Amino acid sequence: MPDAGGLWYTLVIMRENTSFKPLAPEVLSELKNAVGADNVIADGSKKLRRYGHDQVADDPDSRAPEAVVFASSTADVVKVMEIANRAHVAVTPRGGGSGLSGGAVPIFGGIVLSTEKMNEIIEVDTENLVAVVEPGVVTSTLDRVLEPHGLFFAGYPMSEEFCTVGGNVAENAGGGRAVKYGVTGRYIIGLEVVTPAGNVMVLGGKRLKDVTGYDLVSLIVGSEGTLAIVTKIFIRLMPRPVHRSALLAFFPDTTMAISTLPRIISEHRIIPTSAEYADAFCLREACVMVHETLPYDTAGAMMLFESDGPDASIVDREIGRIESVCRAAGALHTYRADTEKTAARFWKIRKQIPWALKHHAKLNAMEDIVVPVASIPAMVRDIARIADEHSIRIPVFGHAADGNLHATVLADATDTEQSFRERLVPVLERLYTAAAGHGGTISGEHGIGHKRARYLPIVMSQYQIDIFRGIKAVFDPNGILNPGKIVVADDQGGR
Repeated sequence: MPDAGGLWYTLVIMRENTSFKPLAPEVLSELKNAVGADNVIADGSKKLRRYGHDQVADDPDSRAPEAVVFASSTADVVKVMEIANRAHVAVTPRGGGSGLSGGAVPIFGGIVLSTEKMNEIIEVDTENLVAVVEPGVVTSTLDRVLEPHGLFFAGYPMSEEFCTVGGNVAENAGGGRAVKYGVTGRYIIGLEVVTPAGNVMVLGGKRLKDVTGYDLVSLIVGSEGTLAIVTKIFIRLMPRPVHRSALLAFFPDTTMAISTLPRIISEHRIIPTSAEYADAFCLREACVMVHETLPYDTAGAMMLFESDGPDASIVDREIGRIESVCRAAGALHTYRADTEKTAARFWKIRKQIPWALKHHAKLNAMEDIVVPVASIPAMVRDIARIADEHSIRIPVFGHAADGNLHATVLADATDTEQSFRERLVPVLERLYTAAAGHGGTISGEHGIGHKRARYLPIVMSQYQIDIFRGIKAVFDPNGILNPGKIVVADDQGGR
């Protein structure tokens, strides 16, 4: 390991201790006394195994935790962390389990600390335009509560019906409307967190400006539960769009489809709410699954645009201009949504793509690469070459306007779990290297977790990784909190 310089290197080597102890009976008893026996599962049941995986398909590192502890309050989290830190037992925080990076998988056993019972919407402050919530609040539940106030949380991801706000914060999650509204972190102005040692910190709050020292709120957002456990979230709210319209366009190829974006944004000065892309395979599989009758068979690529705002005439005018750009760029067909029902029909195609690909191949790996928008056509061509060289199918869809592509590696019918994993490693190395070559990186919204931790050196220097390890060691000297995620310690197989 190269010398990372002074304090950081010393912290990593001397203070990080990742030798975890099994959950001893006396520690389990202490946990039950702390939060109540009804809030602890430790009997090897199916319920316990349910907390051993997230949404990563056939994750080889999935394993049941030794116990699941359900926290109901910040005080509960403090007690659990104090006990676990003292006993050197690994703790994996978990929200809705909807992640796609293995971030909530207890790969070293120990305790899964679930925040799903911490699901109170504490306050909707309409004067300061701030919501204060606990981490277990489901994102769509918050949206329904905010709707009567004419407000919304603009940073939500596309899994809003089952993901939790705490999970969104952990991953700095984004979604289909990030091009206009940004991702989760843009709206998080304060956090209450519990450190691995059981200390409570309140960072930020309802104030919109704060440059008092280091920005620890931004550090915690996207840290995937490796630095502290979030127990309260202050969310900046936005006026809810009154009007929304959508446009579906089919193109002969990806280059034509992506060429619309600079024209829409730069020439027409329109920031669409969404600009979603799918290649021919994704489009066909999704349309078949939803029994769509539009003429998708001849399309080489799809774009789904959305515009929203307070004035219907402005929204309609923007969609009209976007349609004109699509036609000028060579679109085969364009379809405007004249009703909410039609817009929902278009979005159903897009939202069905991940499920259609899973239906096609149970063994799969949905990736999350990001490249500059102008590099999307070249990146898609690189993906096709990688697929040909490795004799494997890699369809592509994603959020075109921010360059976030979900290249999804699909197993063949003859693949076993073992053979697919063996084939996957060199494919991902090529995929990530290609993304880096275009000025991109390996994840835009799903996170690193344990799934991508081994590939960080493709896009980061060892010095950067060592700084990450140093930050981790400051927060978590014993290395007990979500170990094996983002940066991997030397005794966890790290480089």
